[in-house]
Amino acid sequence: MKEHIVDPKDTMVIECEAKGNPHPIFSWRRNGKYYNVARDPQASMRRRSGTLDIYAWNNPEQYEAEYQCIASNEYGSAYSNKIILRLYSKITPVWPREILEPVVISAGLPLVLSCDPPPGPPKPETYWMSSCKCLSRPVRQDRRVSMGVNGDLYFSNVLFNDSATDYCCNARFPYKNVIQQKMPVVVKVLTSEYESRTVAEAAPTWLSPTGSSSSILVLQGEELLLECIAAGVPTPHITWTKDGDALVVRSPMKVKNFNKMIQIPKATFDDAGEYSCSATNKIGYIEHTITVRVKAAPFWLEKPANLVLAPEENGHLVCRSDGVPRPTISWFIDGEPIETATPQPNRQVSGDTLTLRSVTAANNGVYQCNASNEYGYLLANAFVNVLHAIPRILGPRNELFKVIEGSNTFLDCRYFGSPVPELRWSKYGQGNLEGNRFKIHSNGTLEIKRIRVEDQGTYLCIVSNVAGRDESQVRVEVKEPTLIVTRPQSMKVIRGTDVRFECSVKADVTTPVTTTWMKGKKPIYTINIKNVIYLIEVLVGDEGNYTCVIKSELDQKSASARLMVMDRPEPPTNLELSDPYERSVRLSWVPGDSNHNPITDYLVQYDDDDWLPGKWRNLSLYPGNLNSVILHLTPFTYYEFRVIAINEIGMSRPSRPSKRFQSSGAPPDIIPKNLKGVGTWRNNMEISWEPLTYREWNGPHLKYLVWWKRKDSREDWRNATTKWLKYYIYDADTFTPYELKVQAVNDFGLGPESPVVIGYSGEDRPLTAPLNLRVSDIESTQVTVHWDPVTRNTIMGELKEYKVYYWRDSSQLRWLWVNRAMKSKAFPENDLEPSGVLTGLIPYSNYKMYIVVANNRYEGPASNNIHFSTPEGVPSAPGSFRIQQRHLDSIYVGWDMPPEPNGIITGYSLKYQTGTGEELQVEEFPPNVTSFSVRRYDRYTRYRFSVAARTRIGIGEWHTEESPHYTTEIYAQDQVDISTQGWFIGIMCAVALIVLILLIVCFIKRSRGGKYPVREKKDISLEPVDDKDQEGSFDYREEERGLQRGQPSMEAMMKRSDSDDSLVDYGEGGEIQFNEDGSFIGQYTGTRRDVRELDFGGGLELHSPMNTIYSLA
Repeated sequence: MKEHIVDPKDTMVIECEAKGNPHPIFSWRRNGKYYNVARDPQASMRRRSGTLDIYAWNNPEQYEAEYQCIASNEYGSAYSNKIILRLYSKITPVWPREILEPVVISAGLPLVLSCDPPPGPPKPETYWMSSCKCLSRPVRQDRRVSMGVNGDLYFSNVLFNDSATDYCCNARFPYKNVIQQKMPVVVKVLTSEYESRTVAEAAPTWLSPTGSSSSILVLQGEELLLECIAAGVPTPHITWTKDGDALVVRSPMKVKNFNKMIQIPKATFDDAGEYSCSATNKIGYIEHTITVRVKAAPFWLEKPANLVLAPEENGHLVCRSDGVPRPTISWFIDGEPIETATPQPNRQVSGDTLTLRSVTAANNGVYQCNASNEYGYLLANAFVNVLHAIPRILGPRNELFKVIEGSNTFLDCRYFGSPVPELRWSKYGQGNLEGNRFKIHSNGTLEIKRIRVEDQGTYLCIVSNVAGRDESQVRVEVKEPTLIVTRPQSMKVIRGTDVRFECSVKADVTTPVTTTWMKGKKPIYTINIKNVIYLIEVLVGDEGNYTCVIKSELDQKSASARLMVMDRPEPPTNLELSDPYERSVRLSWVPGDSNHNPITDYLVQYDDDDWLPGKWRNLSLYPGNLNSVILHLTPFTYYEFRVIAINEIGMSRPSRPSKRFQSSGAPPDIIPKNLKGVGTWRNNMEISWEPLTYREWNGPHLKYLVWWKRKDSREDWRNATTKWLKYYIYDADTFTPYELKVQAVNDFGLGPESPVVIGYSGEDRPLTAPLNLRVSDIESTQVTVHWDPVTRNTIMGELKEYKVYYWRDSSQLRWLWVNRAMKSKAFPENDLEPSGVLTGLIPYSNYKMYIVVANNRYEGPASNNIHFSTPEGVPSAPGSFRIQQRHLDSIYVGWDMPPEPNGIITGYSLKYQTGTGEELQVEEFPPNVTSFSVRRYDRYTRYRFSVAARTRIGIGEWHTEESPHYTTEIYAQDQVDISTQGWFIGIMCAVALIVLILLIVCFIKRSRGGKYPVREKKDISLEPVDDKDQEGSFDYREEERGLQRGQPSMEAMMKRSDSDDSLVDYGEGGEIQFNEDGSFIGQYTGTRRDVRELDFGGGLELHSPMNTIYSLA
């Protein structure tokens, strides 16, 4: 009985279609009772159909039932097979939210983790995952760990590594495409330190099935799964036999799950028997026998056929079926058991045959045959129709048949009548055609074997019974057959070759023919000239059977040729890994098609990069006759492999990668590199080394074992283990040598030791400074420095360098400001009388310097400062070079003093020439001239100017610029000096007059005794000014005294401008007396200093009232 599983949220559809004349009426039975579809608001039947649509908005569970469709008209009722409608739940089944206690087990024992997924329908698909709480991944299955048919996870023996993660069973419900996860279970494996390396060996025992024998019943056509899972240490090997002989695996049978399971997709009676599975390891051997019995639901041998009978004829309905056990046959009329139907004396049932004799209209109806056993049933409908009809020939009449000579010809004459008419064939209406080459079939067809030309003519078919007769004629023409004269020839070529196929024919002159070329079963369209096709530069895809098809309206002939294209081989498939060890694994594959050129080699490539997959590298090359090789690997590394086949033409595409594989662990092979010991403090030493790459670990939990001892001492080696890349030794003497070595270690053991290297503990600050610092060979930009070296024992470490610190203290031009930034230069140790050259100095400058000694960590104390001066040099380029056109006929050139004179400027040189390359003009100027005007003869002429300053040493760097392109009078007017404009002179005079009036007013108020707060003056220093300039700048006070001596009337002018109550006189003369009122002392003393320190400058005009008033302010 068929099950139909539907989603209650969707419309549930149960199809039912039937035909009849008149059109049948449909009805339904539910659970064996009449189902009134019209009165159910949640169901409907489609128009002119029996298909049932159920919407089930409310309470969909009520529609889970057994349904049967009935189609009826006035001649009877036909019944469909029964169907069971099942709903899968609106809410996906889930596991109970239970807390699973950790499974505690000793290493080496077997373990079964149960799954018990929620029931369907339908049954869910199950699989196991690990690390369920973070990035889950499928449990890796092998001979030791595998999932059973029932979904449980079996461990033939547990290892310590099995406790590194948790496990959870997952169920996928295909109809909803939903995955449910069971609560994770944690496995804790108990092991001792000794057992962590080895596990106690144990003989095999059965985990599934248990005992020594079991039996399985399977129905024919259903899937048969046989499973044997054993426990033991080492993991047992499973082998199979059937009926005492070795199991022969033939398609579609498969041996899966590491030889633990036999899968037969559709069981047959030949699959019945006794299957024995044996589990073997080096400790013992066990065997289990599974008896397989195959049963069968009923299946048809002969179904009853519809009967159309004339009155008084006899008929038979045969219902022949088989099954295991043999089915029981039941007969029904219009759905009612024949035993309870109206008795009819001419109807008789004998086993699987129902006989009707001398039928009448009362025998009309639909008869059902039911064949059933305990595993299922069959139901078939057949109608019986009793009627009286005159003979009638069906189909077209007066047809013309054109046939090929020598062929078997069939002339159809389908007819109908009741009772069954008699049929007769004749040629030209004379005699009967029967015997020899003529044969009349039961359906009225005339067969003419190996027809000849003389068989051409008109044939007549006649049917008759007691009710009447009918006839039809057929005209036959016989034609010459088509022959292929030249057939295409098979070829074997290299890819890229041009190929030619030829096919010539001979046919009847009255029958046109067409030629079509086919590749396989598809027509091809290429160069086709007179039944010859050309294939240009063939590829592997062009390989195949090429057929020329010669077709006429009567017959068709064909000839084929095989084209084989030799090319690079196809990639290998079905890569499998087996026999894993810590440094090797066996890789097997199925060779791909060689493309008609033998495979000479196989190239195995691998990818072991976890973070950047897809970086394939070559591993090994193997002969082409192998498809299983041992690969040598690095321990504790994830690998993927792929294989490339090679023949004389080239390399194949890479195969699909194998499953991801991790090799077993081993002690490290690599010595950590670049071991060194360096002190980071005066009493410690930092031991460091380069880490091993992850591929060099060879196992989990990599650490480093560090060894050290003092050099040339008798003390024992000391060691420490660390997972870091540095280790520190404390309480060491300053700069003491140590012997060092290191080795890597993981969970599988110790790696090789590194060679012994020498490291030093920390350095301290040097104790003394270099002595006798001096200079020689002083030049304008460089000087040679000399010093006495320090003793080795005062360096407190390794001598790295001597470092000189120097700075420009001042310029020999006292008015020039300098940058006193400190610079340094290091000199490595060179000899017993060390020296070095300082470069990049600035000429005509005063320098200071000192020197220190340095080790790798510290610099020592500084030596005494020394002074030296550099001689004059050539100046730098003049600054602020200006080119202006103040008039239409002249160009003005101006410049500033060089930023670095590098000595006393003695003059300037100016070179200029026009852009057209005229003679170069040179002008010389004294130091106080910084401008020049050149007359222009043409407003379009441009000049190139170069200016440089000179000292007594020589001429300095040139500054070169080109004059702008002055072409218009407007531009020339824009370049006129603004100081010559009348409007500017007027504005400046007005501003000067306003400032003068304001100053006179302020001076008068002050002279009349205006009081000012002492707080505004208290920050003015009362100390005498030191004549020595602390910053190295030039002192102008000598010029000031001379200026005062040359201007005796200045003080008198001040007195005449003061009022009678002014206190300026108190500030003159000798030492100022301090009295209680400090404000007057500070105020008037400050006033006096302002006057004495005033810098009048060389260009001051004493007769100017503006200057006099400014000085008094």
